[in-house]
Amino acid sequence: MDETDAAWPPLPLEAWEPTKQTLHRYCQMLGKVRLALAPYRNHWWHVTLRVGTRGLETGPLPLPDGRRVELTLDLVDHAVIGRDSTGASGRFPLRHPFACADFHEQLFTLLRDLGVEVDIDTTPYDLEGPAFTDDRIHDSYDAGAVERYWTVLRHSADVLETFAGRFNGKQSPVHLFWHSFDLAMARFSGRRAPTKPGASQVEADAYSHEVIAFGFWPGDANVRFPAYYSYTAPAPDGLTSQPLRPDAAAWDTTAGTAQLPYDIVRTADDPRATLLAFLESAYRAGATTAGWDLDDLATRVAPPR
Repeated sequence: MDETDAAWPPLPLEAWEPTKQTLHRYCQMLGKVRLALAPYRNHWWHVTLRVGTRGLETGPLPLPDGRRVELTLDLVDHAVIGRDSTGASGRFPLRHPFACADFHEQLFTLLRDLGVEVDIDTTPYDLEGPAFTDDRIHDSYDAGAVERYWTVLRHSADVLETFAGRFNGKQSPVHLFWHSFDLAMARFSGRRAPTKPGASQVEADAYSHEVIAFGFWPGDANVRFPAYYSYTAPAPDGLTSQPLRPDAAAWDTTAGTAQLPYDIVRTADDPRATLLAFLESAYRAGATTAGWDLDDLATRVAPPR
């Protein structure tokens, strides 16, 4: 493996799909704990997981007794770790096989040991299969594949953080939406958007203002390869006729989404520059056709890197 492969390893979906399906459900369980305990934030940003030093984190969650608790899905040591603000902690290892039902049982045992009483809806969100408490179907945990995913996730997050520094308006954190399992960030023009007819409360709040979103997904039943993406909502006329960089990037004209396969980034001479070029071109495509003021929304002083 050369230096580029080490930093941006291969991540073919077929090679780790059973583990990806299991890991997705683990993240949903942590995310639902966060949903139950975290104070509300606009656009439902209070429910997402963050990319930490060793894996995915809930961040500190306030408890009724004045303590805080935090959960980490450690993708380096392959464990779930819980800590509270008094110094109490607990953990359990991740291994193969490790069914979602066992993960749920050990997660809530850990929480009870920390004095945390919380209930979640055990139905997986927008995923087929049984409730987490009954799920012994999804039990694959390939540690090597998880480590490759973790490497891609943190490098992608670093590039998104760099990209975020170029924008002076309202934008989201770089975070993982556990319902769809995509790493994402979003920029906003500041203007309200019309509510889509029939939109749910969550969707109406998420898209209450004009937004250009960016992210990474590892692939799913519809998109059978890992890819970076961007979309603009509401989608302006002419969006999908705008140029993208690099040349391998393309528009899905049906969905109005710009896509760049992960393999193009990882095999590029400069993966970071390639990904940044894609993000910048997708942003300019959306902002230009939607009539955003690019100069006013740009950071005045270039970041020192």
